[in-house]
Amino acid sequence: MKFAYRAFDLSGREKRDVVEAATLGEAEEIIRKGGLFIAEIAARGAADTDAGAPEAVAGSGGRRFTLGGRGKTARLRDVSTFLRQLSVLVATGTPMVDAVTALERQLSEGEWKNVVGDVRKAIEEGRQLSEAMVRHPRYFDPVCRSLVAAGESGGQLDAMLRRLSMLVRQSLKIRSNLIGAMVYPTLLILVSIGVMGAMFGFVLPRFEGLFKTLETPLPPTTKLMMAISAVARAYWWAILGGLIAFVGGAKFYLATPAGRRWAHATVLRLPQVGRVLRALATARIARVMGVLLEGKVPMLETLQLTREATGNLCYRDLIADAEDRVVRGENISSAFASSRLVPQSVTEAVRSGEKTGQLAAVLTSIADYLDEDNEVIIRSLTSIVEPLILLTLGVVVGFVAISMFLPLFDLTSSTGPQGAGGGG
Repeated sequence: MKFAYRAFDLSGREKRDVVEAATLGEAEEIIRKGGLFIAEIAARGAADTDAGAPEAVAGSGGRRFTLGGRGKTARLRDVSTFLRQLSVLVATGTPMVDAVTALERQLSEGEWKNVVGDVRKAIEEGRQLSEAMVRHPRYFDPVCRSLVAAGESGGQLDAMLRRLSMLVRQSLKIRSNLIGAMVYPTLLILVSIGVMGAMFGFVLPRFEGLFKTLETPLPPTTKLMMAISAVARAYWWAILGGLIAFVGGAKFYLATPAGRRWAHATVLRLPQVGRVLRALATARIARVMGVLLEGKVPMLETLQLTREATGNLCYRDLIADAEDRVVRGENISSAFASSRLVPQSVTEAVRSGEKTGQLAAVLTSIADYLDEDNEVIIRSLTSIVEPLILLTLGVVVGFVAISMFLPLFDLTSSTGPQGAGGGG
């Protein structure tokens, strides 16, 4: 009998294949002996030959669990709470199975409870916590798993869980600050688009009929507004289609390696915004490296994990260059010094930490300083952007309003003296 499965190896890479066995239990045993952790497994018909995703999932004792459906912010919040509570329980001497079971009981039904339940079941089967986490890479990334494994091997799991919880909480805080800073400006932009759409689609056509009735000459600005309104109403389908095609094309291009690299390099060069993004990326790299080095993770593995945890491709190239230099016997600071992505002050601090043997502490201090500075900068930029959007909206709406009422003012001024003379 054939069983299609989806599993993960120790590095977190996904594997899909088909295994032949007499029973489901025997199939699971064969897969596990190959060093894989089962995510999904189901029996397939004899006619099926490909290794597609199973339709019915019976992995880990018949429990179905999915890896999609929740946003990154929600996942970070769940993982942060889980790690913080687990560190407390482990520090008090609670056995790992009991600790994870207690945390599972607190959760409401859903994807996250299924994930924790699967981790608990893997631990009951004799696996380490880091091995159980491999099956859920969307929740537990390589940095998380490596720190947990280092804590397990060094007998300091509670300390590692605390460090990891702080790392996740800081990532969640930065993400929340960025989202919070973008909400109000985004809302203002949407309101501006709605106001302009209503004016060109509904208000201006009514004025157009009024002007035709009065047969009054129109100023150039009024004619321009009327022409824009007429084009928008006559060819709205073409404009909408063009926007959809543009967005679709941009999304397709940005999904390609060349498009991603262009986008990542472009945002880093934007005025003000690029400076903030570079500072955020540098702080993220410094914090991840600092936590990994404090956890006694080897330097090359630290750089590899930091590269995987870095989203921007430009910074990934920078960390890859640092890996090559370390292999050749050079320092990390030499790679930072040759790049414009890292501030000179950070490079000097890293060089000092390498000389004194306190690189982990220096990197953590750098991350704390940069995060505090970034928080202030984000608030300042938000306080500047919001009035600029309001001012721009007011100028545009005022220009349109004046363009519409100017012919009425001209008509009033031209008919006023005649009306006064006729009364005499």
